[in-house]
Amino acid sequence: MRAAIEDFILHLATERGLSVNYQLSTRLSLEGFALWLERCKLVAALGQAALDALLQTGAEPPPVEVDLRAVTLADVTGYLAHKKRLGLSAASVKLIVVAIKIFFRWLHARRRIAQDIAENLPLPRTERYLPETMNELQTEQLLEGVSANAPRGLRDRAILELLYASGLRVSELVNARLEYLDFENRIIRVVGKGSKTRLVPVGQKACDAIRAYLEKERPGMVKKRTGGEIFLSMRGTKLTTVRIWQIVKNAARLAGLDVNVYPHLLRHSFATHLLSNGADLRIIQEMLGHADISTTQIYTHVDQQRLKAVHHRFHPRAM
Repeated sequence: MRAAIEDFILHLATERGLSVNYQLSTRLSLEGFALWLERCKLVAALGQAALDALLQTGAEPPPVEVDLRAVTLADVTGYLAHKKRLGLSAASVKLIVVAIKIFFRWLHARRRIAQDIAENLPLPRTERYLPETMNELQTEQLLEGVSANAPRGLRDRAILELLYASGLRVSELVNARLEYLDFENRIIRVVGKGSKTRLVPVGQKACDAIRAYLEKERPGMVKKRTGGEIFLSMRGTKLTTVRIWQIVKNAARLAGLDVNVYPHLLRHSFATHLLSNGADLRIIQEMLGHADISTTQIYTHVDQQRLKAVHHRFHPRAM
């Protein structure tokens, strides 16, 4: 089974072109399942007491090979039940289920197993939480709170403006390059999850902020080994996602906001404000880079909650 997992991860990387993070998550899920199956085989062969005694001596247990053709749906459901008993959340269990389903589908397609045992394995239902957002006044307060005269103020203002103007993920922001920017058409090319590319509009204020940073601050940050990333550290390297978090947190503190502000909150606010001002959900989906419209639809619930709150507050017979 271990060799099959290696082949499958290689397939995800080379044939599917999926991200390193996705490969790692899938590997951890499948290797956890393989380890559990190996442990079950050892218990069946030696007995639990004998295995525990062996492990207490510090000795290595005998090697076990799991025959994929012998794995059953009962094995899968048993493993999932084991993970639930350990307190794993429904969302985490769902990731494991997805990894197992696509693994056995691939094995069946490659004729390594006679039957796809996980084909009808249901995905656990997970509770969907409404994303937090800022209102437009709070967003304006955050953006205007960054002083251009502060150290690296132009850079930090440009970062905040771009996060809100285009709804970028933090990973997309730190990897954004100079050649991706088109000031004339006010568009940025974004490389998102799974190395998928999309074009996203950039507002005029964000363009102005980025241009000011590029002209007045970035040249002083450039070092010998500086790459083409838009946003640089003082060492001339691209910023880390952790540093972006710090920049956003510091801006929120300076702006005196009493809400929990973090980079992805600007992405949520971007989508919610577009929707509340009449933007089409499909267009928002495209700009956010969501593969599935159901992911974008969560913002309709946020907007509905906002409308209910306004009605409750202002309608004379809402109480």
